Amino acid sequence: MSPTLIDEGEQASLAQHGMWITEQMGCGGRVYHMPLAIRFDGPLDVDRLLAACHDVVRAHPQLASALAERDGVVRLVPAAVPPPIGFEDASGFEDAGREPGELVDREASLALDLGTGPTARFTVFRLAPERHLLVFVAHHAVFDGMSKDILVRGLAGAYAGLPSPALPLTYGEAVERENARVAELLGDAAEFWRGRWQDRQDLRLPGLSGVSTRAADGDAVDFALPADLAVAADKMGVTRFELVLAAVHTLLAAYGNEDAAVAVDLSTRTEETRGHIGLFVNELPVPAPAPGGTFAEFAHTVRDELRATYRFREVPLARAVGGVSPRTALTPVSVSYRRRDGSAPEFPGVEASVDWMSFNHAVRGTLHLQVVDAPDGVAARLQFNPLVLGRSGCETVAEDLLALLRALAAAPDADVADLPLPSPVVDGVVEPSFARAGEPAPSARAGEADAVPYLAEVGEIWREVLGMPEIGPDEDLFDLGGHSLSITQIIAKVRERMDVELSFDVFFDEPTIAGIAAEVARLREETC
Repeated sequence: MSPTLIDEGEQASLAQHGMWITEQMGCGGRVYHMPLAIRFDGPLDVDRLLAACHDVVRAHPQLASALAERDGVVRLVPAAVPPPIGFEDASGFEDAGREPGELVDREASLALDLGTGPTARFTVFRLAPERHLLVFVAHHAVFDGMSKDILVRGLAGAYAGLPSPALPLTYGEAVERENARVAELLGDAAEFWRGRWQDRQDLRLPGLSGVSTRAADGDAVDFALPADLAVAADKMGVTRFELVLAAVHTLLAAYGNEDAAVAVDLSTRTEETRGHIGLFVNELPVPAPAPGGTFAEFAHTVRDELRATYRFREVPLARAVGGVSPRTALTPVSVSYRRRDGSAPEFPGVEASVDWMSFNHAVRGTLHLQVVDAPDGVAARLQFNPLVLGRSGCETVAEDLLALLRALAAAPDADVADLPLPSPVVDGVVEPSFARAGEPAPSARAGEADAVPYLAEVGEIWREVLGMPEIGPDEDLFDLGGHSLSITQIIAKVRERMDVELSFDVFFDEPTIAGIAAEVARLREETC
């Protein structure tokens, strides 16, 4: 059965809901644009390739969907603007000394609109008579890392004239099943994270001047991991991913970070959703104690913590604990590790090569390690926010990580104390550059006197949504356990009962009953 978007709209997943809120609050943008480039050498049939793009969209309607809020629920709906699928003659582009990567950058910078569409686009460029470039860009809300392989396989199959594989269930059905599993796990997840999660955003890195967990223009340092890392991982009894994650923790500890958590992208795919293009990933923190003993012993500690987290990989952290405000990164440092099966796409009559790590020139936090593990090598990229971490500092981190991994590849049984680790950063702990510290307390903010007539009604809405009998006017929504769904429901109820359309920004600036009541008062005055 092929999935379709039903008329009334399928419910968005929890991950999509959180991403939609982040976008509504102006915290997303280009960081959620996921580009992929395929280069073709040979006599490409352009019309056939464009038809293959249309076939993939029909087989995966997520790519032609948008997100809309209806009565406090975010739903998938057919996008008013479908994915543009087009051709552009760029002959002479390379002859003029330009790089094809510039075309990828241009496409990645174009707007994608979660509310109206498009949420994806395909452009085929002719670089020369027998040299072409397909640039695909999709919003992360409808696409993830594993979707890249599914997309390329689908394009290759459609170009070869093969039918699209049937999918066992619709996306909406997958969401319903996931939500049911999350509901069953929520209590256990809350208990699991209660002793583990600390929203610490202090950080020590070479050359660091600030800390961010918000999206920003980004830069990157590329490098390759040691080829014999797999052998070392096998000797330690861990996976390559677990080895790399343990190495990142070890490096952070060497810089002077105590009990740092590293956020990791975990796949939420099941056997039924392995063939779906869409968003099936959840970012969760993985804490670790101070490294000691042999590195292999420490790697097993990290492995145990990571595998304990797997049980709750479908539960967004903000649903399980309080105090997590909308942001693009849970922690300042994060890791994504994707393992590919290595199968090369086969487009009849042409040679095709894929850039699996096309960069959108944005970063979701302070520092993000992206790794793509394939049979022909393990490619790595450190993406960084140049406003708080200079290129030289990021290059130092890359060099230190490589030195550590090379030493582990040469001596998998080494003690942590014998590894080539950098000295602690002595410039002091850097705090978040965007902290609210110094802002006036809610009671001192202008306009609160006008809020008095609305405090009771706004408070009643909050108590209904959060299921609490009493909430103080200055208590923070996120500290109370509120999350993206809570915001959507509060906005819907305020709209229905008070005839006011709140913006999402107010929940970032003043997430209290008093703050929302003041905003209601301000909006009421504007309409008078």
